[in-house]
Amino acid sequence: MVKIEGLKKMYGRAAALDGLSMHVREGALYGFVGPNGAGKTTTIKILTGLLLPDEGTVTIGGADGAKEPEKTIKMIGYVPDFFGVYDNLKVSEYMELFAACYGLYGLTARKRNMALLEQVGLGEKGDYYVDGLSRGMKQRLCLARALIHDPAILIMDEPTAGLDPGTRYEFREILKDLKDQEKTVVLSSHILPELSELCTDIGIVEQGKMVLEGTMDEILTQINVRSPLMISVYQGKEKALGILRSHPQVETIAIRQNDIAVGFMGDQEEEAILLGQLAAAGVMIYSFVRERGNLESVFMQITNHEEGMVLIHED
Repeated sequence: MVKIEGLKKMYGRAAALDGLSMHVREGALYGFVGPNGAGKTTTIKILTGLLLPDEGTVTIGGADGAKEPEKTIKMIGYVPDFFGVYDNLKVSEYMELFAACYGLYGLTARKRNMALLEQVGLGEKGDYYVDGLSRGMKQRLCLARALIHDPAILIMDEPTAGLDPGTRYEFREILKDLKDQEKTVVLSSHILPELSELCTDIGIVEQGKMVLEGTMDEILTQINVRSPLMISVYQGKEKALGILRSHPQVETIAIRQNDIAVGFMGDQEEEAILLGQLAAAGVMIYSFVRERGNLESVFMQITNHEEGMVLIHED
């Protein structure tokens, strides 16, 4: 659905994008992750036609973004990280204004607008002035606006930033509904636990380059491989340490009383072989398990810093 190859963009002498490539499957809910300054917003602006790249290609739904901009723009609904609204309009008037921009008028526009307001939880707010809406309601209104022309792709830049946990939950439910409708969604966010729950695919960008991309299952497999292997030894700890120290897949070893935390880079089959080797050597083991990893841990390992990230945990 979305294919980016070799994207480059300079701001003066600074490279915002340095050969970035990105692939979004049709129907995916794609989490676009990276620290501040990594190139996420620049990528999104190029995707939406607001900015031209210095090099590289953008293909959306089979159309070239540079050669067929009108065609690609019609396929996209965009919710920016900061958006203006017309405070002196009522919600219904606001929706009618943007419906008219897409050639929808009269009864057709009213039906479409009401259906979208219901979808985002603003069905009873048609006569409210935009100025009187909460921040969360304004963000939902802008989402409804972005869906007026029924785009195939929805691009959202930090849509839940600044929202309280309850409002973020409501927004997540709306996104799940869009996923069920098989919309393709590109979602940029700093809230990593939220992306882990919602997304089918993840792309991690650092210094203008894509450093890790794949389905959530593929990413979680890599997370698990990077997480420590915890071995609890009942008897034979020295024998176990001797085997581990000579094993080619063992990168680090940490001892916590009878527990051994191992940086083991093998897959599940290699884990099973290791367990067999330990048992054959007479090591008595009462627990052998990977510590559970998460998207935060793999992000920190790949980018090697925490600066610019907001890692939110909800109670």
